[in-house]
Amino acid sequence: MKKITAIILSIAMVLCLFTVGGYAAEDKPFYLVLGDSIAYGSGISNSKEACYGKIVSDTNGYDYANHSVPGHTTANLINRLSNEVVIADLKKADIISISIGGNDFLMSNLIGLMFDSIVKNDHAEFDRIAEGFYNNFCKIIDIINSHNEDAVILMQTLYNPQSGYLRAPYQEGADRINAAIEKYNTENPGEIVIVDVASALGDDMANYADDEIHPSAKGNEIIADVILDKLCELSLGSDTTPVIAAKGEDIEIPAIFTATLRIAGFVFNAISVVYNLFTGFFA
Repeated sequence: MKKITAIILSIAMVLCLFTVGGYAAEDKPFYLVLGDSIAYGSGISNSKEACYGKIVSDTNGYDYANHSVPGHTTANLINRLSNEVVIADLKKADIISISIGGNDFLMSNLIGLMFDSIVKNDHAEFDRIAEGFYNNFCKIIDIINSHNEDAVILMQTLYNPQSGYLRAPYQEGADRINAAIEKYNTENPGEIVIVDVASALGDDMANYADDEIHPSAKGNEIIADVILDKLCELSLGSDTTPVIAAKGEDIEIPAIFTATLRIAGFVFNAISVVYNLFTGFFA
């Protein structure tokens, strides 16, 4: 009888362990990352292992999925949110990080935008794109809420990775995107939590990859820092010291890639000088 009792108790203990383990797994927060190449980690070659989303999930022990797609605009993200796999992860997400908006400008006649900004000081097209971003962003949050009203949505501000003559037009775009995010937050209090990635990355070029568009390995770690700090503020994380399971490896881009845009910026600046002299002369 004692042997039988001991066997029964042993089985019960094993079942309890499995049950406790099952509950622990269920209680693990699910962290979902959505957006563009910034969220994907395109500035590093080992993005799946070292992007900021992975760092955040490793640090806080979250379950994690990253459905970001390089090149995606807000319109693309709206379509992405109809994917069955994405919807399934949306429904179980506790925390959702979003990086989107930069490609709304980059994929919309960038050379023309730079010409308008540098040469003509005309930002009408910038305003039109920003308005489109705002309308699409409202739809994105509505879609997310239709699947999951309880998830905390972290929306990242857009940074400026440029220097020289290109910095001003890029800033025009970033400022408008960030103003639209602030506008949404003001008009819909409690719907999103803004994470100020732009201020954290600043104008230190070491924070950006050779393509002068995406965050470098260092930049990804900085973004992870800011998100971890915000999660601690929200009592959704307990550790602000990033766990770097895999060190990011910066991509290497041929100099001609960035040189082309720099030359365009230089040419447009030269044209603007002549243009302003000419228009001033005949004014």
